[in-house]
Amino acid sequence: MPKVKPFRGVRPPKALVEQVECRPYDVLSSEEARAEAGDNEKSLYHIIKPEINFEPECSEYDERVYKSGAEQFAKFQAEGWLVQDAEENYYLYAQTMNDKTQYGLVLCAHTDDYMNNVIKKHELTRRDKEDDRMRHVRETDANIEPVFLAFKHNEVLLQLIDKYAAGQPEYDFIAPIDGFRHQLWVIADKADQAVITEEFGKMDALYIADGHHRSAAAARVGVEKAAQNPNNTGAEEYNFYMAVCFPAEQLTILDYNRVVTDLNGKTPQELLSALEADFCVKNMGADEYRPQAMHEFSLYLEGTWYSLTAKEGTYNPNDPIGVLDVDISSRLILDKQLGITDLRSDKRIDFVGGLRGLGELKRRVDSGEMKLALALYPVSMEQIMNIADSGNIMPPKATWFEPKLRSGLVIHKLS
Repeated sequence: MPKVKPFRGVRPPKALVEQVECRPYDVLSSEEARAEAGDNEKSLYHIIKPEINFEPECSEYDERVYKSGAEQFAKFQAEGWLVQDAEENYYLYAQTMNDKTQYGLVLCAHTDDYMNNVIKKHELTRRDKEDDRMRHVRETDANIEPVFLAFKHNEVLLQLIDKYAAGQPEYDFIAPIDGFRHQLWVIADKADQAVITEEFGKMDALYIADGHHRSAAAARVGVEKAAQNPNNTGAEEYNFYMAVCFPAEQLTILDYNRVVTDLNGKTPQELLSALEADFCVKNMGADEYRPQAMHEFSLYLEGTWYSLTAKEGTYNPNDPIGVLDVDISSRLILDKQLGITDLRSDKRIDFVGGLRGLGELKRRVDSGEMKLALALYPVSMEQIMNIADSGNIMPPKATWFEPKLRSGLVIHKLS
Protein backbone atom coordinates (compact mmCIF):
# COMPACT_ATOMS: atom_id res chain seq x y z
CA MET A 1 0.00 0.00 0.00
CA PRO A 2 1.69 3.25 -1.12
CA LYS A 3 2.37 5.81 1.57
CA VAL A 4 1.98 9.38 0.31
CA LYS A 5 1.77 12.76 1.98
CA PRO A 6 1.33 16.47 1.25
CA PHE A 7 4.34 18.77 1.53
CA ARG A 8 5.34 22.43 1.76
CA GLY A 9 6.09 23.07 -1.89
CA VAL A 10 8.67 25.62 -2.97
CA ARG A 11 7.12 27.51 -5.90
CA PRO A 12 7.52 30.64 -8.02
CA PRO A 13 5.18 33.57 -7.30
CA LYS A 14 2.36 33.54 -9.85
CA ALA A 15 3.80 36.55 -11.73
CA LEU A 16 7.18 34.81 -12.18
CA VAL A 17 6.21 31.25 -13.05
CA GLU A 18 6.79 31.61 -16.80
CA GLN A 19 10.25 33.07 -16.20
CA VAL A 20 11.21 30.25 -13.83
CA GLU A 21 9.65 27.10 -15.34
CA CYS A 22 11.45 25.10 -18.02
CA ARG A 23 11.75 21.72 -19.70
CA PRO A 24 13.12 18.77 -17.65
CA TYR A 25 16.89 18.38 -17.43
CA ASP A 26 17.10 15.16 -19.44
CA VAL A 27 15.32 16.20 -22.66
CA LEU A 28 17.85 18.75 -23.88
CA SER A 29 21.58 19.27 -24.12
CA SER A 30 23.69 21.74 -22.16
CA GLU A 31 23.97 23.87 -25.30
CA GLU A 32 20.19 23.93 -25.76
CA ALA A 33 19.65 24.80 -22.08
CA ARG A 34 22.17 27.64 -22.34
CA ALA A 35 20.34 29.00 -25.40
CA GLU A 36 16.88 28.67 -23.83
CA ALA A 37 17.97 30.34 -20.59
CA GLY A 38 19.60 33.19 -22.51
CA ASP A 39 19.96 36.22 -20.25
CA ASN A 40 17.08 35.10 -17.98
CA GLU A 41 18.69 34.73 -14.56
CA LYS A 42 15.39 33.38 -13.18
CA SER A 43 15.39 30.32 -15.46
CA LEU A 44 15.39 27.05 -13.51
CA TYR A 45 18.04 25.78 -15.92
CA HIS A 46 20.54 27.57 -13.66
CA ILE A 47 19.60 24.99 -11.00
CA ILE A 48 18.85 21.80 -12.98
CA LYS A 49 21.47 22.33 -15.73
CA PRO A 50 24.02 24.32 -13.69
CA GLU A 51 26.81 23.68 -16.18
CA ILE A 52 25.34 26.64 -18.10
CA ASN A 53 26.70 28.85 -15.29
CA PHE A 54 30.24 28.04 -16.51
CA GLU A 55 32.21 28.17 -19.73
CA PRO A 56 30.83 25.85 -22.48
CA GLU A 57 33.85 23.55 -22.12
CA CYS A 58 32.96 22.79 -18.48
CA SER A 59 31.79 19.21 -17.91
CA GLU A 60 28.28 18.78 -16.56
CA TYR A 61 29.83 16.37 -14.02
CA ASP A 62 32.37 18.87 -12.69
CA GLU A 63 32.18 19.19 -8.88
CA ARG A 64 31.73 22.96 -9.29
CA VAL A 65 28.59 22.35 -11.32
CA TYR A 66 26.76 20.50 -8.55
CA LYS A 67 27.75 23.15 -5.98
CA SER A 68 26.55 25.85 -8.36
CA GLY A 69 23.14 24.17 -8.59
CA ALA A 70 22.81 24.35 -4.81
CA GLU A 71 24.03 27.96 -4.74
CA GLN A 72 21.51 28.93 -7.40
CA PHE A 73 18.69 27.19 -5.51
CA ALA A 74 19.60 29.23 -2.41
CA LYS A 75 19.79 32.40 -4.52
CA PHE A 76 16.35 31.83 -6.07
CA GLN A 77 14.87 31.56 -2.57
CA ALA A 78 16.77 34.58 -1.24
CA GLU A 79 15.60 36.67 -4.21
CA GLY A 80 11.98 35.56 -3.79
CA TRP A 81 11.88 33.81 -7.18
CA LEU A 82 11.00 30.62 -5.30
CA VAL A 83 8.94 30.75 -2.10
CA GLN A 84 8.03 27.89 0.24
CA ASP A 85 4.35 27.44 1.10
CA ALA A 86 3.53 27.98 4.77
CA GLU A 87 1.44 24.80 5.02
CA GLU A 88 1.63 21.30 3.57
CA ASN A 89 -0.38 20.89 0.40
CA TYR A 90 -1.15 18.45 -2.33
CA TYR A 91 -1.25 20.02 -5.81
CA LEU A 92 -3.16 19.24 -8.99
CA TYR A 93 -1.20 19.55 -12.24
CA ALA A 94 -2.84 19.52 -15.69
CA GLN A 95 -1.21 19.19 -19.09
CA THR A 96 -3.09 19.75 -22.35
CA MET A 97 -1.74 18.45 -25.67
CA ASN A 98 -3.77 18.33 -28.88
CA ASP A 99 -7.00 19.19 -26.99
CA LYS A 100 -6.51 16.27 -24.57
CA THR A 101 -5.91 17.05 -20.87
CA GLN A 102 -4.40 14.77 -18.25
CA TYR A 103 -4.52 15.55 -14.53
CA GLY A 104 -1.89 14.47 -12.01
CA LEU A 105 -1.68 14.81 -8.24
CA VAL A 106 1.63 16.25 -7.01
CA LEU A 107 2.61 14.52 -3.78
CA CYS A 108 5.43 12.99 -1.81
CA ALA A 109 5.96 9.23 -2.16
CA HIS A 110 7.94 7.18 0.38
CA THR A 111 11.43 5.89 -0.42
CA ASP A 112 10.59 2.54 1.24
CA ASP A 113 7.87 1.99 -1.37
CA TYR A 114 10.46 2.40 -4.12
CA MET A 115 12.90 0.04 -2.43
CA ASN A 116 10.20 -2.56 -1.69
CA ASN A 117 8.74 -2.40 -5.22
CA VAL A 118 5.41 -0.93 -4.17
CA ILE A 119 6.44 1.76 -6.65
CA LYS A 120 7.05 -0.51 -9.62
CA LYS A 121 9.63 -0.12 -12.38
CA HIS A 122 9.57 -1.24 -15.99
CA GLU A 123 13.03 -0.07 -17.12
CA LEU A 124 16.62 -0.72 -16.11
CA THR A 125 18.61 2.27 -14.89
CA ARG A 126 22.23 3.15 -15.58
CA ARG A 127 24.36 3.63 -12.48
CA ASP A 128 26.20 6.67 -13.91
CA LYS A 129 22.91 8.49 -14.53
CA GLU A 130 21.65 7.56 -11.08
CA ASP A 131 24.89 8.86 -9.54
CA ASP A 132 24.58 12.16 -11.42
CA ARG A 133 21.05 12.84 -10.14
CA MET A 134 21.98 11.58 -6.68
CA ARG A 135 24.75 14.16 -6.45
CA HIS A 136 22.33 16.84 -7.58
CA VAL A 137 19.73 15.87 -4.95
CA ARG A 138 22.43 15.69 -2.28
CA GLU A 139 23.86 19.13 -3.06
CA THR A 140 20.53 20.94 -3.39
CA ASP A 141 18.97 18.94 -0.53
CA ALA A 142 15.80 18.90 -2.59
CA ASN A 143 13.84 17.13 -5.31
CA ILE A 144 13.92 19.95 -7.83
CA GLU A 145 12.07 17.93 -10.47
CA PRO A 146 9.28 15.36 -9.95
CA VAL A 147 9.05 11.72 -10.96
CA PHE A 148 6.19 10.78 -13.32
CA LEU A 149 4.00 8.04 -11.76
CA ALA A 150 0.74 6.37 -12.77
CA PHE A 151 -2.03 4.72 -10.76
CA LYS A 152 -4.86 2.41 -11.72
CA HIS A 153 -8.43 3.72 -11.99
CA ASN A 154 -9.75 5.30 -8.76
CA GLU A 155 -13.18 6.90 -8.95
CA VAL A 156 -12.86 8.82 -5.67
CA LEU A 157 -9.66 10.54 -6.80
CA LEU A 158 -11.11 11.27 -10.24
CA GLN A 159 -14.08 13.03 -8.64
CA LEU A 160 -11.78 15.06 -6.41
CA ILE A 161 -9.66 15.98 -9.43
CA ASP A 162 -12.78 17.15 -11.29
CA LYS A 163 -13.74 19.31 -8.31
CA TYR A 164 -10.45 21.22 -8.30
CA ALA A 165 -10.11 21.37 -12.08
CA ALA A 166 -13.40 23.28 -12.18
CA GLY A 167 -11.85 26.06 -10.08
CA GLN A 168 -9.39 28.84 -10.89
CA PRO A 169 -5.81 27.54 -11.23
CA GLU A 170 -2.85 29.10 -9.49
CA TYR A 171 -0.79 28.81 -12.69
CA ASP A 172 -2.05 28.68 -16.26
CA PHE A 173 0.32 29.14 -19.20
CA ILE A 174 1.30 27.88 -22.64
CA ALA A 175 4.84 26.54 -22.74
CA PRO A 176 7.21 27.82 -25.41
CA ILE A 177 8.50 25.51 -28.16
CA ASP A 178 5.87 22.75 -27.87
CA GLY A 179 2.84 24.99 -27.25
CA PHE A 180 1.29 22.70 -24.60
CA ARG A 181 -0.83 24.16 -21.81
CA HIS A 182 0.13 23.68 -18.15
CA GLN A 183 -2.05 24.45 -15.10
CA LEU A 184 -1.60 24.01 -11.36
CA TRP A 185 -4.05 24.13 -8.44
CA VAL A 186 -3.22 24.07 -4.71
CA ILE A 187 -5.12 21.49 -2.63
CA ALA A 188 -4.99 23.02 0.85
CA ASP A 189 -8.24 21.64 2.30
CA LYS A 190 -7.32 19.18 5.07
CA ALA A 191 -10.35 16.98 4.50
CA ASP A 192 -9.50 16.62 0.80
CA GLN A 193 -5.88 15.94 1.70
CA ALA A 194 -7.01 13.15 4.02
CA VAL A 195 -9.05 11.60 1.19
CA ILE A 196 -6.04 11.63 -1.14
CA THR A 197 -3.76 10.04 1.47
CA GLU A 198 -6.38 7.40 2.29
CA GLU A 199 -7.18 6.50 -1.34
CA PHE A 200 -3.52 6.03 -2.26
CA GLY A 201 -3.13 3.90 0.86
CA LYS A 202 -5.77 1.51 -0.53
CA MET A 203 -3.84 0.87 -3.76
CA ASP A 204 -1.67 -2.16 -4.42
CA ALA A 205 1.02 -0.22 -6.28
CA LEU A 206 2.13 2.86 -8.16
CA TYR A 207 3.96 2.65 -11.49
CA ILE A 208 6.89 4.70 -12.76
CA ALA A 209 5.90 6.01 -16.16
CA ASP A 210 8.92 8.27 -16.70
CA GLY A 211 11.86 9.26 -14.51
CA HIS A 212 13.41 5.94 -13.44
CA HIS A 213 16.81 7.56 -12.80
CA ARG A 214 15.28 10.43 -10.85
CA SER A 215 13.28 8.00 -8.74
CA ALA A 216 16.28 5.76 -8.03
CA ALA A 217 18.47 8.73 -7.14
CA ALA A 218 15.88 10.29 -4.82
CA ALA A 219 15.29 6.98 -3.04
CA ARG A 220 19.02 6.37 -2.62
CA VAL A 221 19.52 9.80 -1.04
CA GLY A 222 16.61 9.15 1.31
CA VAL A 223 18.04 5.79 2.38
CA GLU A 224 21.45 7.38 2.81
CA LYS A 225 20.07 10.14 5.05
CA ALA A 226 18.02 7.64 7.07
CA ALA A 227 21.14 5.54 7.71
CA GLN A 228 22.97 8.62 8.99
CA ASN A 229 20.24 9.35 11.55
CA PRO A 230 20.20 6.86 14.47
CA ASN A 231 16.79 8.23 15.49
CA ASN A 232 15.22 7.90 12.07
CA THR A 233 11.47 7.19 12.29
CA GLY A 234 10.60 7.00 8.61
CA ALA A 235 8.45 10.12 8.84
CA GLU A 236 11.25 12.61 8.20
CA GLU A 237 11.00 14.70 5.05
CA TYR A 238 14.06 13.07 3.46
CA ASN A 239 12.23 9.72 3.51
CA PHE A 240 9.89 11.09 0.84
CA TYR A 241 10.40 12.30 -2.70
CA MET A 242 8.27 14.35 -5.07
CA ALA A 243 6.15 12.78 -7.78
CA VAL A 244 3.21 13.61 -10.04
CA CYS A 245 0.71 10.71 -10.12
CA PHE A 246 -1.64 10.46 -13.10
CA PRO A 247 -4.58 8.11 -13.67
CA ALA A 248 -3.16 5.51 -16.05
CA GLU A 249 -6.13 5.76 -18.44
CA GLN A 250 -5.38 9.43 -19.12
CA LEU A 251 -1.78 9.02 -20.23
CA THR A 252 -0.53 9.31 -23.79
CA ILE A 253 2.33 7.09 -24.93
CA LEU A 254 3.74 7.84 -28.36
CA ASP A 255 5.69 5.59 -30.68
CA TYR A 256 9.46 5.42 -30.12
CA ASN A 257 11.03 4.80 -33.51
CA ARG A 258 14.40 3.66 -34.84
CA VAL A 259 16.77 4.86 -37.57
CA VAL A 260 19.77 2.80 -38.72
CA THR A 261 22.93 3.86 -40.54
CA ASP A 262 23.41 0.83 -42.85
CA LEU A 263 21.90 -2.47 -44.03
CA ASN A 264 24.62 -4.72 -42.55
CA GLY A 265 26.06 -5.53 -45.98
CA LYS A 266 22.73 -6.32 -47.61
CA THR A 267 21.18 -4.61 -50.63
CA PRO A 268 17.68 -3.17 -50.11
CA GLN A 269 16.15 -6.04 -52.07
CA GLU A 270 18.12 -8.64 -50.11
CA LEU A 271 16.90 -7.13 -46.85
CA LEU A 272 13.25 -7.08 -47.97
CA SER A 273 13.49 -10.68 -49.19
CA ALA A 274 15.09 -11.79 -45.89
CA LEU A 275 12.34 -10.06 -43.89
CA GLU A 276 9.69 -12.16 -45.66
CA ALA A 277 10.72 -15.14 -43.52
CA ASP A 278 9.16 -13.50 -40.46
CA PHE A 279 6.87 -10.77 -41.83
CA CYS A 280 4.21 -10.20 -44.44
CA VAL A 281 5.90 -7.41 -46.42
CA LYS A 282 3.76 -4.94 -48.41
CA ASN A 283 4.90 -2.00 -50.53
CA MET A 284 2.87 1.03 -49.35
CA GLY A 285 4.34 3.56 -51.77
CA ALA A 286 5.94 6.96 -51.20
CA ASP A 287 3.33 8.43 -48.83
CA GLU A 288 4.05 8.24 -45.11
CA TYR A 289 2.61 5.06 -43.64
CA ARG A 290 2.01 4.56 -39.90
CA PRO A 291 1.51 1.12 -38.25
CA GLN A 292 -2.19 0.51 -37.67
CA ALA A 293 -2.02 -2.11 -34.90
CA MET A 294 0.31 -4.12 -32.68
CA HIS A 295 2.77 -6.36 -34.52
CA GLU A 296 2.73 -4.18 -37.62
CA PHE A 297 5.80 -2.05 -38.41
CA SER A 298 6.51 0.65 -40.98
CA LEU A 299 9.85 0.43 -42.76
CA TYR A 300 11.13 3.37 -44.79
CA LEU A 301 13.84 2.49 -47.29
CA GLU A 302 15.05 4.28 -50.43
CA GLY A 303 12.01 6.56 -50.70
CA THR A 304 9.41 3.84 -50.15
CA TRP A 305 7.33 2.84 -47.13
CA TYR A 306 6.69 -0.84 -46.40
CA SER A 307 4.24 -2.50 -44.01
CA LEU A 308 5.78 -5.41 -42.07
CA THR A 309 3.29 -7.60 -40.18
CA ALA A 310 4.79 -10.25 -37.90
CA LYS A 311 3.74 -13.77 -38.89
CA GLU A 312 2.08 -16.19 -36.49
CA GLY A 313 4.65 -18.10 -34.50
CA THR A 314 7.26 -15.34 -34.50
CA TYR A 315 6.25 -14.26 -30.97
CA ASN A 316 4.61 -15.79 -27.90
CA PRO A 317 1.30 -14.04 -27.12
CA ASN A 318 1.52 -15.31 -23.51
CA ASP A 319 4.96 -13.81 -22.88
CA PRO A 320 4.58 -10.23 -21.52
CA ILE A 321 7.97 -9.26 -23.03
CA GLY A 322 8.02 -11.42 -26.15
CA VAL A 323 4.66 -10.06 -27.31
CA LEU A 324 5.95 -6.47 -27.35
CA ASP A 325 6.71 -4.86 -30.70
CA VAL A 326 9.99 -3.49 -29.35
CA ASP A 327 11.07 -7.08 -28.63
CA ILE A 328 9.82 -8.45 -31.96
CA SER A 329 11.56 -5.72 -33.95
CA SER A 330 14.76 -6.06 -31.92
CA ARG A 331 14.93 -9.84 -32.40
CA LEU A 332 13.75 -10.24 -35.98
CA ILE A 333 14.85 -7.02 -37.67
CA LEU A 334 17.60 -5.23 -35.78
CA ASP A 335 19.46 -8.32 -34.50
CA LYS A 336 18.67 -11.04 -37.04
CA GLN A 337 18.91 -8.90 -40.18
CA LEU A 338 20.99 -5.87 -39.25
CA GLY A 339 23.35 -7.26 -36.61
CA ILE A 340 22.37 -4.76 -33.91
CA THR A 341 22.32 -6.63 -30.60
CA ASP A 342 22.71 -3.89 -27.99
CA LEU A 343 20.28 -0.99 -28.37
CA ARG A 344 21.93 0.90 -25.52
CA SER A 345 25.42 1.10 -26.97
CA ASP A 346 25.43 0.34 -30.72
CA LYS A 347 26.38 3.51 -32.62
CA ARG A 348 24.64 2.31 -35.82
CA ILE A 349 21.19 2.99 -34.37
CA ASP A 350 19.43 6.10 -33.09
CA PHE A 351 15.95 6.71 -31.66
CA VAL A 352 13.29 9.26 -32.55
CA GLY A 353 10.37 10.13 -30.27
CA GLY A 354 6.95 9.98 -31.89
CA LEU A 355 6.24 13.65 -31.28
CA ARG A 356 8.60 14.42 -34.18
CA GLY A 357 6.38 12.45 -36.55
CA LEU A 358 7.17 10.16 -39.46
CA GLY A 359 8.48 13.15 -41.37
CA GLU A 360 11.56 13.21 -39.15
CA LEU A 361 12.26 9.55 -39.99
CA LYS A 362 11.91 10.30 -43.69
CA ARG A 363 14.14 13.37 -43.41
CA ARG A 364 16.98 11.51 -41.74
CA VAL A 365 16.92 8.74 -44.33
CA ASP A 366 16.50 11.03 -47.35
CA SER A 367 19.40 13.19 -46.15
CA GLY A 368 21.73 10.21 -46.37
CA GLU A 369 22.48 10.31 -42.65
CA MET A 370 20.57 7.05 -42.15
CA LYS A 371 19.82 4.15 -44.46
CA LEU A 372 16.45 3.00 -43.10
CA ALA A 373 13.81 3.94 -40.55
CA LEU A 374 11.51 1.72 -38.55
CA ALA A 375 8.26 3.02 -37.02
CA LEU A 376 6.57 1.08 -34.21
CA TYR A 377 3.03 0.98 -32.84
CA PRO A 378 2.96 2.61 -29.38
CA VAL A 379 3.17 0.54 -26.21
CA SER A 380 0.05 0.79 -24.02
CA MET A 381 -0.02 1.77 -20.34
CA GLU A 382 -1.74 -1.55 -19.65
CA GLN A 383 1.25 -3.39 -21.13
CA ILE A 384 3.64 -1.34 -18.99
CA MET A 385 1.71 -2.12 -15.80
CA ASN A 386 1.43 -5.82 -16.67
CA ILE A 387 5.18 -6.02 -17.20
CA ALA A 388 5.87 -4.18 -13.94
CA ASP A 389 3.42 -6.45 -12.08
CA SER A 390 5.12 -9.54 -13.50
CA GLY A 391 8.51 -8.32 -12.30
CA ASN A 392 9.87 -8.09 -15.83
CA ILE A 393 11.81 -5.23 -17.43
CA MET A 394 10.93 -3.71 -20.81
CA PRO A 395 13.51 -3.62 -23.59
CA PRO A 396 15.33 -0.26 -23.87
CA LYS A 397 13.83 2.67 -25.76
CA ALA A 398 10.30 1.30 -25.58
CA THR A 399 8.21 4.22 -24.32
CA TRP A 400 7.91 7.92 -25.09
CA PHE A 401 5.51 9.89 -22.91
CA GLU A 402 4.16 13.27 -23.95
CA PRO A 403 3.73 15.90 -22.80
CA LYS A 404 6.79 16.03 -20.55
CA LEU A 405 6.41 17.43 -17.05
CA ARG A 406 7.51 21.05 -16.77
CA SER A 407 10.09 21.72 -14.09
CA GLY A 408 9.95 24.54 -11.56
CA LEU A 409 6.22 24.54 -10.78
CA VAL A 410 6.76 22.84 -7.41
CA ILE A 411 9.93 21.74 -5.57
CA HIS A 412 10.29 19.52 -2.51
CA LYS A 413 12.91 20.28 0.14
CA LEU A 414 14.34 17.33 2.04
CA SER A 415 14.83 19.23 5.30
